[in-house]
Amino acid sequence: MGGKAILTNVEPSIVLTLCIAGTFMWRALGVAVANHIDISSDLFEWFNCVAYAMLAGLISRIILIPSGTLETTLLFDRVVAMAIGLVVFVIFKRNIFWGTFTAFLIFLSLTALR
Repeated sequence: MGGKAILTNVEPSIVLTLCIAGTFMWRALGVAVANHIDISSDLFEWFNCVAYAMLAGLISRIILIPSGTLETTLLFDRVVAMAIGLVVFVIFKRNIFWGTFTAFLIFLSLTALR
């Protein structure tokens, strides 16, 4: 309980400075280590697969079990927009911008029509 009182009395600019310092410390460490990483190694490929799996899980959760305002939209609209965005993504040689942009426009159009 005593620690809680100390945290509430800290100047916000000090907290902001510490957060910025912590962020830049990890970024600097990443830059220093980046030159020594073999991107064709099995470990790096595993990290890449895990990152894609986490992203796929997050997107699936947002589409299938949304919260907030997205929860008020129809599942059909979300799934159709995602499917069309995926097709555009593949057609445009795995260009994430066009896939995402198309999915957004389709979803926006479908929800606006209701």
